Amino acid sequence: MTFRSPGSPTASEEADWMSCRRCRVLLYRKRFDRAGGVCPECGWHSPLTAGRRLATLVDRETAVPVRLPDTVHDPLSFVDLEPYAGRLAKARAQTGLDDAVQVVRGTIQDRPVVAAVMDFRFLGGSLGTAAGEAVAVAAETALADGVPLLLVTASGGARMQEGTLSLMQMAKTANGMAELDEAGLLTVSLITDPTYGGVAASFATLSDILIAEPGARMGFAGPRVIEQTIREKLPQGFQTAEFLLEHGLIDGVRPRAELPYLLGTLLSAAAPPAGDRGGAAPDVAVRDPADLAGRPVEQTVRLARELGRPTTLDHVAEWTDRFVELRGDRMGGDCPAIVGGLAVLDGLPLMVIGHQKGHTTDELIRRNFGMPTPAGYRKAMRLMRLAAKLRIPVVTLIDTPGAYPGLEAEERGQAGTIAECIRLMGSLPVPVVSVVTGEGGSGGALALGVANEVLMCENSIYSVISPEGCAAILWRSPEAAHTAAAALKVDAGSTLELGIVDGVIPEPDGGAHRDPAAASRLVRLAVTRALRDLRGRDGTELVAQRRLRYRRFGSADTSLQVKGILP
Repeated sequence: MTFRSPGSPTASEEADWMSCRRCRVLLYRKRFDRAGGVCPECGWHSPLTAGRRLATLVDRETAVPVRLPDTVHDPLSFVDLEPYAGRLAKARAQTGLDDAVQVVRGTIQDRPVVAAVMDFRFLGGSLGTAAGEAVAVAAETALADGVPLLLVTASGGARMQEGTLSLMQMAKTANGMAELDEAGLLTVSLITDPTYGGVAASFATLSDILIAEPGARMGFAGPRVIEQTIREKLPQGFQTAEFLLEHGLIDGVRPRAELPYLLGTLLSAAAPPAGDRGGAAPDVAVRDPADLAGRPVEQTVRLARELGRPTTLDHVAEWTDRFVELRGDRMGGDCPAIVGGLAVLDGLPLMVIGHQKGHTTDELIRRNFGMPTPAGYRKAMRLMRLAAKLRIPVVTLIDTPGAYPGLEAEERGQAGTIAECIRLMGSLPVPVVSVVTGEGGSGGALALGVANEVLMCENSIYSVISPEGCAAILWRSPEAAHTAAAALKVDAGSTLELGIVDGVIPEPDGGAHRDPAAASRLVRLAVTRALRDLRGRDGTELVAQRRLRYRRFGSADTSLQVKGILP
């Protein structure tokens, strides 16, 4: 007979409670499980098994396992403290899995997908021949089905017991990802804690979009190895999802509860549109300069710079059905002066990219007053390339005084990066529409403005240099800024007359800042109409039309007016 003192918990009562691994708060286990394994006190995201992960992401009863072929078993007859064959048998018995990756077909938010999910319980989610084969098969299945691929990573790195055969899985899986790129199929990685070594250095970071759970760690070498190598203490939060986001290495950090909707949005934005949803859009743009009401140029300049004008993110919120912001240039930087992401507008998937200023002093400072660094233009180029891969239109919204002229920007190649962005826009085999919504300043604006159709808002400006800069250089006096603005013909009517833009979008009386929502709806109508007119054109024709559009500027050669391509 076992004696239990009054008030002491039974085994079943103890099983009902647990301690958070991070904050050590006592948690009711059932509540913790209902929250998806997330601590309600500190937000710690606990590890999930592959099966439970699939249950939280894939629509109920849609997951169908993909058959995986056999792979070599213990190819090196490896023995450390115990035979590798014994380790494999033990892992299979403990997890009920054949290896570290499960592959299924299914749907997320009713959108078809192939998912390959890693389970860290199986030998630390290590990448061996079976795991590599599973990821390769997942890529091949997505390719055969013509659907996106979702990778959920959790790994300590390569499986040492399989030697160089394990190393070769990095190349195998990378080649599989390349085939999906060539086929124009979306790939998404969900980074969970931890993701290291050969997995991080192959398929995990080769996806088009990288989303991480809060606190998830990812890197090539682990913190202990790095500290032992460089003999330095690493900074707090090193290699965490938040650190990676700040350094432009991933697109976002999202809590577990948001992931199904987020993934559904991404899959929707990558799906072919169902019919021409923009067919009834009216042409709100003014095409004849004579139809525009004139106003003093100094007033136009002031209105173009009004802080109340809708920003890129304001426009996105007003006129897209769904939007996921994508961040980072994947090279160590994330410039907040340029924002962009996948969106759905009237059922049409598209990529929106634009300058972002802000409405308050704090936001202006944080966004660098809408003046991009090279990281901003590299981010824009990454998103443009993704749009070209997915064969979806690009819409750019321009509002910048110009590219950032600071020391660090020059050290990182500002001029060359702008040049690359201009060249890339000219070569995109998808429809491109650009709208100058506020200030269109110099090459910093043109880097987002090489389009098939270019529009300006009524009270926006477009110029080779700011009026103040021109006045300082040519008039040698800042007092001549208004005179310089008039001479430069920066206003929308003059720019339309010069043929630089194709149309001018009206604004509410008094300017866009008087009624930002109404102003944004007018931009939406103009963009929808432009996309409708461009959709269905062959990529080669779109590139040719765009290049010829810019080829004719300043030329008196009438033979450049190619019938059927240029007006």
